[in-house]
Amino acid sequence: MAASSDILSLKIMENMFITILNNCKNMGTFKKIHAQVIKFSLSDSSYLVTKMVNICDQHEQLGYVKLLFEQVSQPNIYLYNAVIRAHTHRHMNLFTVYLYKQMLKEAIFPDNFTFPFVIRSCGGLFGLHLSKQVHGHVFKFGVQSNTVIENSLLDMYVKCDGIEDRHKVFDEMSQRDVISWNSLLYGHIKLGQMKRARQLFEEMPEKSVVSWTAMISGYARTGSNTDALKIFHMMQLAGVKPDWISLLSVLPACTQLGALELGKWIHFYAKKNGFLQRTSLCNALIEMYAKSGNIDQAWQVFDNMLERDVISWSTMICGLANHGKAPEAIQLFQEMQKTTAKPNEITFVGLLSACAHAGFLEDGLRYFNSMTTDYNLEPRIEHYGCLVDLLGRTGCLGQALELIKTLPMKPDSAIWGSLLSSCRIKGNAAMAVIAMEHLLELEPEDAGNYVLLSNLYADLGRWDGVSRVRKLIRGKIMSKKPGCSAIEVNNVVEEFVSGDESKPFSGEVYSMLRLLVSHQTTGEIMAVEMLDF
Repeated sequence: MAASSDILSLKIMENMFITILNNCKNMGTFKKIHAQVIKFSLSDSSYLVTKMVNICDQHEQLGYVKLLFEQVSQPNIYLYNAVIRAHTHRHMNLFTVYLYKQMLKEAIFPDNFTFPFVIRSCGGLFGLHLSKQVHGHVFKFGVQSNTVIENSLLDMYVKCDGIEDRHKVFDEMSQRDVISWNSLLYGHIKLGQMKRARQLFEEMPEKSVVSWTAMISGYARTGSNTDALKIFHMMQLAGVKPDWISLLSVLPACTQLGALELGKWIHFYAKKNGFLQRTSLCNALIEMYAKSGNIDQAWQVFDNMLERDVISWSTMICGLANHGKAPEAIQLFQEMQKTTAKPNEITFVGLLSACAHAGFLEDGLRYFNSMTTDYNLEPRIEHYGCLVDLLGRTGCLGQALELIKTLPMKPDSAIWGSLLSSCRIKGNAAMAVIAMEHLLELEPEDAGNYVLLSNLYADLGRWDGVSRVRKLIRGKIMSKKPGCSAIEVNNVVEEFVSGDESKPFSGEVYSMLRLLVSHQTTGEIMAVEMLDF
């Protein structure tokens, strides 16, 4: 009877503490409650500790979670699930798997709440063999018919690049939802299989904003920018409202194609829906405006940002440099130095490029040395390329060539091309030949290098050299990439490639061109007749 009374008293105390914990708002209060739990010898209660672990998980106190768990001599499945969940939330994948193994050793069987987190951790570890083992456990313990678990398995195999396994899970699913379809879709996009992804996308019974965004992002990442914009346009026609991630996915395509009008619409939409508080989205807008030639609008976005990271500063500095605004780029860098944002390699590419375009030799050399002395950044080939360009533009061709010879890495075609360009500007034919020899070795099929050398000889009046280069060009089979242009009409970008007649509107385009040519010819005839008159 006394034992029953003690058990009853214990339950009452546990429920009392649970009620108190439900009103706990911060860790300071929590620690005071924990002290009382210890005082009443309740630290070994799985029921009570599970609640405490959940609170620590909410406040991201993983160390406290471990401390609480170690005090329980016989944890039950509910406590194990809570601790596993807490470690999964903090991406402690290896320890999550360790806890799972420990649970099995103690003969505590996993349930529907255990597997989603263990499976997620397996995906985070990218271990296909481990993933298959856990998948086998799902069958062993008979919980595979749960949609949440099946979706977790699908996502796990996508992360581990288990192509056949993910399709098998998908095909055998008892019930598929939009998450299932999106996981399989993302798996193909991750591997760059856009044709298969598009086919799957068309088959989807229901498409969420995540589905559309995944397709947009996939096309943009594989360089199919026109397709990315078309999918974005289809998304709008389908009545699906883009979120900030959708806008972030489509902006690189706008940047590459110069779709400024669509970029402006995205800016307006983002402002209207409160998305401009997202630093990454503002960074993408800055890059889009800068690369589309609207540096003032890029500056306006930068100036109105709530928070700026190193990408914000670097993108703006690079944009100013590319628009020939070297003093402004340098001044912005000096302002950046006053903030907590630390310059990175991209920042210095923009800064050194600005110095090169403006011919600021002393500033460029000082900033180049500052990379290692002040910021512990190892110069990359891009930085050496900027330095070679700076030396060449300021007439220090000998120093530029000497720098190239002493580089810690093999000079690429960009560096030799920069020296060749500077030699043409400064009229140094002898050094141009040296640069050309290396370019011919690195890019033997690039006709542009031969043309540049030919122009150099022509500028110097050395027609024998021009003749030799032209014979060399004729003697080699060189393919020139076809010309390509794009035009934006009603937020849709159409690409035109020289000689391509595959477009559905190609016939209309060529008919219009013939009409324009005939009008021009008629105009020329009328002009001649008027002169004769």
